[in-house]
Amino acid sequence: MACARPAEPPRRAPTPSALEGKGIISPRCHRPPSRACFHCSFLAGSSTVASRSQTPVPGSTPIWSPRKLCPTRFCAGPPGPLGGAGPAFQRESANLSRCTPQPRWLAINKEPGGVRREKELLPGLTLLHTPTSSRLSLFPGSHPCQVTRRAEAMVHQVLYRALVSTKWLAESIRTGKLGPGLRVLDASWYSPGTREARKEYLERHVPGASFFDIEECRDTASPYEMMLPSEAGFADYVGRLGISNHTHVVVYDGDHLGSFYAPRVWWMFRVFGHRTVSVLNGGFRNWLKEGHPVTSEPSRPEPAVFKATLDRSLLKNYEQVLENLESKRFQLVDSRSQGRFLGTEPEPDAVGLDSGHIRGSVNMPFMDFLTEDGFEKSPEELRALFQTKKVDLSQPLIATCRKGVTACHVALAAYLCGKPDVAVYDGSWSEWFRRAPPESRVSQGKSEKA
Repeated sequence: MACARPAEPPRRAPTPSALEGKGIISPRCHRPPSRACFHCSFLAGSSTVASRSQTPVPGSTPIWSPRKLCPTRFCAGPPGPLGGAGPAFQRESANLSRCTPQPRWLAINKEPGGVRREKELLPGLTLLHTPTSSRLSLFPGSHPCQVTRRAEAMVHQVLYRALVSTKWLAESIRTGKLGPGLRVLDASWYSPGTREARKEYLERHVPGASFFDIEECRDTASPYEMMLPSEAGFADYVGRLGISNHTHVVVYDGDHLGSFYAPRVWWMFRVFGHRTVSVLNGGFRNWLKEGHPVTSEPSRPEPAVFKATLDRSLLKNYEQVLENLESKRFQLVDSRSQGRFLGTEPEPDAVGLDSGHIRGSVNMPFMDFLTEDGFEKSPEELRALFQTKKVDLSQPLIATCRKGVTACHVALAAYLCGKPDVAVYDGSWSEWFRRAPPESRVSQGKSEKA
């Protein structure tokens, strides 16, 4: 039975500067581009809200579409201070219980105790639910039922879908959806002397896919492995692949595990400000296994304009990780195999690089996030893995590995659990081994210090 709507006490809307000071929003939220759709997202287990503005992908429907979401048009009106709808939306939000949204657009699944659930809201989008207690601080003086309804109305769009299925991609290709609004990238890379990624791409690949050469799209001047390129370098490279800021990008690779380098490219797009990017779940391995079409015809997309904006919250450097040894503000997770982490197995294809790990880090081998068939494990299984390692997803987290590649699997797994803010230490062990003080490098190999 719905709670009776209490009288809402007059209150002044929080100013952007006040919210910024509390870490609730970012300054960019209040300077959205035209034709933007607004959304707010509550992070699981957190009392903060991250507001963002995003220009819709061509052909998609904005999230705040009152005639689609709710017959009472509760979200009509101009954007409000939290990046959602304005006063008209706030007045009607308490009447959410009488709305009858179409299941395709809105799926609410509340459980006793505020148990957090995930539901697909729109094609490519995920809905997160958080406990009521996480929302109360945003609406002081409000009745809990009113807070819940208002929060639900504002939070129904959170994260762009990180995974797409082979079936979905095959159907998109069959129906001619590839183009400026949807691009596919083959991000395969293999150790020298094993397989040749570009040669295999030229022999067969997903129809319409372009080859993303991670050796080319990196900082070639850095002495460390696979460091990020500059904003201009990334923008120029992906623009030549026909990708704009309005493109949905789907990334895969041909590794036998199902996925290896694809999450790295997924993270690269996100760190350069592009949110509409997904990994092909199961990779090229399962694309072939399921009998989907392949081609040897290279893709020749028309160049596009891409504007890259580095999101420094998703990237950590050597100095920040070194400082964290003392402050312990971030949890540190290493995604390499246990032997390499402990220092009992050598780093493959590495000259002058002993194995070991950063003092204070936790080992979560990235292979554990994948099933034997090469698919990403379910959010429930992924959460259990983090819990087993005593990694708290409500707290800040840095992912590391050898060169910042498989660390992105940690970021992807956490994202699937509702945590989109995992930062990656780009230099990782490759940089740390060469720069950090000996006492910060731990190994059980021939010497106690790597």
